Amino acid sequence: MRIAILKEQHAGETRVAATPETIKKFTKAGHEIAVEKGAGANASIRDSDFEEAGATVGTLAATLKGADAVFAVQKPDEKTLAKIAKGTLLVAHLDPAAGIEGVEALAAAGIDALSMEYVPRITRAQAMDALSSQSNLAGYRAVIEASQLYGRAFPMMMTAAGTVAPAKAFVMGAGVAGLQAIATARRLGAIVSATDVRPASKEQVASLGAKFIAVEDEEFKQAETAGGYAKQMSAEYQAKQAELVASHIAKQDVVVTTALIPGRPAPKLITKEMVETMKPGSVIIDLAAPTGGNCELTEADKVVDHNGVKIAGYNNLPGRLAADASALYAKNLANLLPLLIDEKGKKAPHWDDEVIQGMALSRDGAVIHPNFAKEEA
Repeated sequence: MRIAILKEQHAGETRVAATPETIKKFTKAGHEIAVEKGAGANASIRDSDFEEAGATVGTLAATLKGADAVFAVQKPDEKTLAKIAKGTLLVAHLDPAAGIEGVEALAAAGIDALSMEYVPRITRAQAMDALSSQSNLAGYRAVIEASQLYGRAFPMMMTAAGTVAPAKAFVMGAGVAGLQAIATARRLGAIVSATDVRPASKEQVASLGAKFIAVEDEEFKQAETAGGYAKQMSAEYQAKQAELVASHIAKQDVVVTTALIPGRPAPKLITKEMVETMKPGSVIIDLAAPTGGNCELTEADKVVDHNGVKIAGYNNLPGRLAADASALYAKNLANLLPLLIDEKGKKAPHWDDEVIQGMALSRDGAVIHPNFAKEEA
């Protein structure tokens, strides 16, 4: 199979969908890899590195020529999509939550589209789960960004001149990103607490040495979907939780919010009033900025200073670790590849496999994902 690796066009996107390591595996298996010139520049991968691994490097047109599949990090722009041949397999983050219009456009172009956002959260698909691999890095980077914006030290320091008190860090949401944020803040020496609406997270938080903060009523005990996502909580629960969080947040130096519900606007967890109870110099890192932010004052890709409290809404935290993020994402794609080919290595997506069924947005000119069935009708 001939696989095309695209240079990302989205502003601020530094990642790339392949690395020399994955290309070596692909070429060893008999696949032909074409990489667009400059695709890995922002991830510290030279064109010559790709060539030495066995890929050909060229223009967009040359890269797409004869491609059976296109691998990318983000959905290609309209001009690039127009150049992808009908029947080509496209695997990338395709932003299906933006609505059926984008999915219909892929179908109309005759592109067989697989969305990395829709990799099922099942055991056998864990190695393909890009949301988890990238969220893990995002949680780590969130704390690193907080340490840069916070004008004090994280660990307690006892010196001849006096003692430096440890920072107090509060992580809101204990999914993949949140757990990594907790672990990172702990490694840096902060006193860490965390909250989540999923009961299973309490033990996970405690295992990392953090204190769990939540209203643990009956609704809390049933607040997790079969897929492992947090459910949308009732207004009554949100009010009780907000009251508890408000009193806790006023004492914190660093807050990291991670509450993202796929396909929905981010829930507002921190109000302007809560921010105003925090001490000057405190920092909020909002991982939900791309979907509106968990903090009322968050602005996408900006650091807002409100009464001395900095609120950072970086849209692409994994992209701030471009080399590692690319390496993990490329491995996600490499692990997915066996489900895209037949025994001879020819393009043959396993359309009856539950992983591919979960990811597939369009096939043979039609929208096929069940999430869009009613809208399409």
